[in-house]
Amino acid sequence: MMATVLEEFSYWLVSERGVASNTALAYHSDIKKYVEFLASAGKSDPACAQSDDVYSYLAFLSECGMSPSSMRRELSSIRAFHRFLVSESMASEDPTGDIPPPKVWRRLPAALTVPEVERLLAQPDTGKPLGLRDKAMLEFTYATGMRVSEVITFRMRGLNLNVGTARCMGKGSRERVIPVGGIAIRWAVRYRDEVRPGLLRGKDQGVFFLNWRGGPLSRNGFWKILRGYVRRSGIKSKVTPHVLRHSFATHIMEGGASLRDVQQMLGHKDISTTQIYTKVDMEYLKEVHRKYHPRATEK
Repeated sequence: MMATVLEEFSYWLVSERGVASNTALAYHSDIKKYVEFLASAGKSDPACAQSDDVYSYLAFLSECGMSPSSMRRELSSIRAFHRFLVSESMASEDPTGDIPPPKVWRRLPAALTVPEVERLLAQPDTGKPLGLRDKAMLEFTYATGMRVSEVITFRMRGLNLNVGTARCMGKGSRERVIPVGGIAIRWAVRYRDEVRPGLLRGKDQGVFFLNWRGGPLSRNGFWKILRGYVRRSGIKSKVTPHVLRHSFATHIMEGGASLRDVQQMLGHKDISTTQIYTKVDMEYLKEVHRKYHPRATEK
């Protein structure tokens, strides 16, 4: 059924909108991924999609590292698709009407405050197996600043409990070792010993954090888990896995870590990228200037 709708959409683009065949193919590919995302979120009929669903998909693409220019194209494809559904009386309204183009969005999300992070991390019910897994996973993510792709592919052998470090493979196949705090280590050990064996179901692929079927979590799966706890915590701002990474960088920077240290922990090849991720309060910088510059204050 959906394959037929996508074929009709491609024909509509070329015949009704005068879109070039190659462009129609690109739109078709974009919409196929969009429809799959909606289905994974429980909406098998894209005609029922709302603006929140479109926002969620764009946030997901941003978390995957898609550039703003590529996201603009994705939104253009989605907008055309929903207009097609309305024009063919398959849907009553277009959910993309009030969605601004990605170019007006902030490049990076604002960091959570420390109290907000603590409130978020307190939400999982650790008396239940999956709640304990979620607690360990969120503590680990915030403690290490790993990308969501690194967390869901993190392997058992990467955790060194003796020295309190995690070894992960980042972008460009660059491996790095990150310190893991005592609180995150404690929850990781509890999850490893009390929950993970029960999730394995006789098969162990070596991935540390598992879904209820014993396989690796997907990006979307992690995103949905986080979103549920954000709602419970009462945090009003939009929180994605990337926000936890940005919060890690911001908090550790404000705590006194050097830019080079943060660069190494985040796994950035270029320090200019780290400068974008970190947000240091101007009053803190002024205080540093007053403290260390020889002519900052009158004698």
